[in-house]
Amino acid sequence: MALSSERRSCCLPPSYGQHVTILSIDGGGVRGIIPGIILAYLESQLQELDGEEARLVDYFDVISGTSTGGLIVAMLTAPEKDVKTSSNRNRPLFAAKEIVPFYRKHCPKIFPHPRGAFAWAQILVRLVRGPKYNGKHLRKVIEDFLGGTRLTQTLTNVVIPCFDIKKLQPVIFSSYQAKNRRVTDAKISDICLSTSAAPTYLPAHRFTNEDSEGNKYEYNLIDGGIAANNPTLCAIAEVTKQIVKKNPAMGDMSPLDYTRVVVISLGTGSIRNEEKYDAIMASKWGLVSWICADGSSPIIDCYNEAIQDIVDYQSCVVFQALHSETNYLRIDDDTLKGDIGSVDISTEKNMDDLVQVGRALLKKNVSRVNLETGHYEPIPDHVTNEEALKRVAKILSEERKLRESRYLKLKT
Repeated sequence: MALSSERRSCCLPPSYGQHVTILSIDGGGVRGIIPGIILAYLESQLQELDGEEARLVDYFDVISGTSTGGLIVAMLTAPEKDVKTSSNRNRPLFAAKEIVPFYRKHCPKIFPHPRGAFAWAQILVRLVRGPKYNGKHLRKVIEDFLGGTRLTQTLTNVVIPCFDIKKLQPVIFSSYQAKNRRVTDAKISDICLSTSAAPTYLPAHRFTNEDSEGNKYEYNLIDGGIAANNPTLCAIAEVTKQIVKKNPAMGDMSPLDYTRVVVISLGTGSIRNEEKYDAIMASKWGLVSWICADGSSPIIDCYNEAIQDIVDYQSCVVFQALHSETNYLRIDDDTLKGDIGSVDISTEKNMDDLVQVGRALLKKNVSRVNLETGHYEPIPDHVTNEEALKRVAKILSEERKLRESRYLKLKT
């Protein structure tokens, strides 16, 4: 007996299976093309196993993303509208293979670069009077494809970090919380505009949200990368909270049983090996140089790299300590140099180069941080990221089939 197409379109809860499955995507502007390539490959492997209609949202209990990662989360989890009825279908707006074409089409308009003799003058004026980009095209694109879709309407649980600049504290938009507290059931478009609002690059986003009793709550938000450019631990924390609260959807899981947690964490590339800054240079910098030096923003580069690396380090420690290191797969490239390491250079050549980085990353060996040195080293098995993703796709497919089988037994 097979599941109906309606039932198959949703990810059944972990209580029907053996694992909790988590997908996490870092921030990084136009470099979102890199995880876009990885996700397209993973979805293609799932389709080989389970058919062309398979989508990532069918296999992950939680999909988390920051900044550009948050936008990808929305693309993968927001429901498509039925043209005839205008109601939500249980299919996502985008397939993973559509992420890169989306970036190619819209990034040049989101991050337009001034041309001509007065290009630098235009940049300097914007640095003094406002962010580098006005964000109008980003707002239009996001509002057009997401419409009024809210956090509780996503096809699986999502976790998207932002930072409230008025309260000076992180705000984690979580489907789990939204289902229990209507306060956080914000529109996905507002959340995406907020988590993408990188200081100096795009304007901060303010919106109000109303709960079921008519109380209004105000948010004054900027880029989630301020708090968690790598949102892996945010996603794990939300899952752990549900286990501790004994949410029936989590079954009988223990919060320390990491043998039952499967995590794929995708980076957007790193410039850490380029050594573009040093203490001698930085010792001479004032406020403006920390914000803008040699066409980049050192302070933003520093906090982004620091946050994503420390989260990966902490995740590795936890999974290794609990004898579950094979359940945690981190895929990132730390060899970016020059323009390709930028978050906003969206020329055709640079986007082509980012596609090549993503494809080459699939062929590289899986690396894991050495807990003694802090350096990334290939794992002893000499497994490529491509091979690792095939292995994970098989685990995800088997988990889904197990949940479907147990669900049907309970219903018949």
